[in-house]
Amino acid sequence: MHGPNLSRRRLLAAAGGGFAGVLAGCAEPQRDSALEGGVSSEIERGDVADGSAFTDVYDAIIDSVTQVRVFGVEDPLTEGEGRGQGSGFLYDDRHIVTNEHVVADGEEVDLQYINGDWTATRLVGIDRYSDIAVLEADHVPDAATPLSLTEQRPVVGQQVLAIGNPYGLEGSMSAGIVSGVDRTLDAPGRQFSFPNVVQTDAAVNPGNSGGPLVDLEGNVVGIVNAGGGNNIGFAISAALAERVVPALIEDGEFDHSYMGITLATVDRLVAEENDLDAATGVIVVGVLSDGPADGVLKGADRSARRRGESIPVGGDVILEMNGEPIPDRHALSTFLALETSPGEDLELRLLRNGAETVETMTLGSRPER
Repeated sequence: MHGPNLSRRRLLAAAGGGFAGVLAGCAEPQRDSALEGGVSSEIERGDVADGSAFTDVYDAIIDSVTQVRVFGVEDPLTEGEGRGQGSGFLYDDRHIVTNEHVVADGEEVDLQYINGDWTATRLVGIDRYSDIAVLEADHVPDAATPLSLTEQRPVVGQQVLAIGNPYGLEGSMSAGIVSGVDRTLDAPGRQFSFPNVVQTDAAVNPGNSGGPLVDLEGNVVGIVNAGGGNNIGFAISAALAERVVPALIEDGEFDHSYMGITLATVDRLVAEENDLDAATGVIVVGVLSDGPADGVLKGADRSARRRGESIPVGGDVILEMNGEPIPDRHALSTFLALETSPGEDLELRLLRNGAETVETMTLGSRPER
């Protein structure tokens, strides 16, 4: 965990007392932003409202939140090059964290800080499986200090703030709560999911992607990456970012654990068709040839139709991984993402043909495609 900024912590400690989603900042072509400059310095502090604890959080971290401008993006309207935009935040003295989908299709990326300073960047690394990218900035203003990733697991009902640049409107903030945790979010247009996602009702819109979702102490709870509408937004968790970001800075990439299976949560219908005593665990639907699980796990050998759905029958049911209960596919994806690494042995407690057994497999690295 990289270290917190002490002056920010002191300020915020005092203040704190008193589906498939649509990506919320894709590198889509944008016209010039409605607001190009920073906040006016001509306003006298005595002429503005007192604000709230939220205002104190905003004031403490806004210098560390950037607008990300992406050039060389294909513009579908003109069939030429356009410009995309999103958000980002300062992770250490020179690295900016944002979303992979914000910068993936661009040729050049510039940053603009709230004080109006701008800078060119170098792409350090991207990880499409967590939707995280790291940029190295040529210039960081003196007022910008690194934001800390929270060490605490977020809980439903916790107050959070999304700070970024929706629709290019820089310096915007929305407030809400954590409305769900441990989500698995399908990546639009891609055949995989993002694990350990934080759900929030704080408003997020195109341009918020890559910006921080923070708690009332200014710690980053997640990296905003998608909005589903109807007051549902999503963020890549700080816990996953804590694993991925240092690897991107050091190596330019991050290797995710890979089992080589397709799976489904054991719900009531799956339990009934497989004569299971309880609707818990994850059933192996298929095992990919030559994958890590090939020869270790057994996939479903047939299917049944219930209420118009295909129900897998006959596959292994995973109950535990390394002694940790796996009640559903969300728990499985989170455990793989946060607790394992490629090359490690994974002990699985299974139900196979109605009998309990234990198997051990060696995890592989998730292939690029």
